Amino acid sequence: MPTKHPVVFLTIDDGAVKSPESVRLLAANDLPASLFLTKNTIRDKPGFFRAFMEQGSLVENHTISHNVNMTTQWGYQRQLEDIAGMQEFAVQEYGRTPTLFRPPGGAYSTAMRQAVAAAGLKAIVTWEAKANVGRMDYQYGNSLRPGDIVLMHFRADFSADFAAFRAAQLAAGLEVVLLEEFLGIQ
Repeated sequence: MPTKHPVVFLTIDDGAVKSPESVRLLAANDLPASLFLTKNTIRDKPGFFRAFMEQGSLVENHTISHNVNMTTQWGYQRQLEDIAGMQEFAVQEYGRTPTLFRPPGGAYSTAMRQAVAAAGLKAIVTWEAKANVGRMDYQYGNSLRPGDIVLMHFRADFSADFAAFRAAQLAAGLEVVLLEEFLGIQ
């Protein structure tokens, strides 16, 4: 996000590993996150993510299937069904219609942009930095910058990834702000 404000945005994807430690870490540090969840990954325990919402995080759309090849394998209608299906699931489970979409794997096409808009979402969100196996990976430079969107995943390395993110965030002197709040699209 282009900004001169000293802020960074934490986003967490998928929902595969549902560890109470992840809830505790965000709560202990009073950090909100945009949760880009995938229905097929969370359907076994969707209620787990309500604890994050109670702390100020929001659930967003990461499709039903998480097909990283959907832009090349599927046409517009099938993409729309996968995206709109997650919209419906999120409303049923969490009582809120997602406003943001993250494409699985980060790739998107014109057809996907059209499907995202038709499903009622306001923006496609990618990332500039990623917490990965206890370290930070950057697309630009070697530290967090104001406005960076950081990607994490709900997986076994969550604690190590969170520690890497937190160290980078504090070193850069950036405040963690909820992306939806910053954009005014809660």
